[in-house]
Amino acid sequence: MKKIVLSIAIIATSLAAQTINIAVAANVSYAIEELKTEFKKNHPNTDIQVTLGSSGKLTAQIKNGAPYGLFMSANMKYPQSLYDDKIAVTKPVVYAEGALAYLSNKEQDFSKGIEIVKSDKISKIAVANPKTAPYGIAAIEAMKNGGVYESVKDKFVFAESISQTVAYTVTAADIGLIAKSSLYSDKMSMYKEGINWAEVDSKLYTPIEQGIVILKYGKNNSEYRDFYDFVLSDKAKKIFKSYGYITK
Repeated sequence: MKKIVLSIAIIATSLAAQTINIAVAANVSYAIEELKTEFKKNHPNTDIQVTLGSSGKLTAQIKNGAPYGLFMSANMKYPQSLYDDKIAVTKPVVYAEGALAYLSNKEQDFSKGIEIVKSDKISKIAVANPKTAPYGIAAIEAMKNGGVYESVKDKFVFAESISQTVAYTVTAADIGLIAKSSLYSDKMSMYKEGINWAEVDSKLYTPIEQGIVILKYGKNNSEYRDFYDFVLSDKAKKIFKSYGYITK
């Protein structure tokens, strides 16, 4: 009898457990782990599978039928295009606002502001590909508005996503323009503010509003809606703030 009861319990548990697949912009790679942990406190049987990448590439995958039920983008443009194409079932809503930062594995004088990239000591500047990565668009915009773009554009080393931009910066480039959120992981603690990194003047680029949508694939699964609501909750906002994002 005990074996029968145990078997029923195991079956019930496995039936209750479910997996949701979400596409997440690379700049959220560190915050998403804490978001998952917090969400699972009230949804212990939900397994969240995360695919990270540049927002442009993830959007292309979604439009080609990738089975994601929710998309956390690095801008509003890509989720809006999915909504316009009737692939997203909710209108894009801002879940956080990102910020740009300079990063270098060498000591730098950040008092120069954007002019730092013109230094003769800097021969390679890591930047996310502006064709697919919103942070790359913001980086190029900042340099154009700062009046340095034309003199440094030959120094650019383009990366596929913001996480790859960080990797290029610490291994191959002299400086990189990255997502500020990337600096809040434990493995980045060796890089010190004012010495290895500093914020880019936010007046130099358009605010990086990051949007979230539920996709057709997740329309009839309440767990996607629950995670969507959680990402927009006050608890999630506190997590985003702890990773350098701006929330309202």
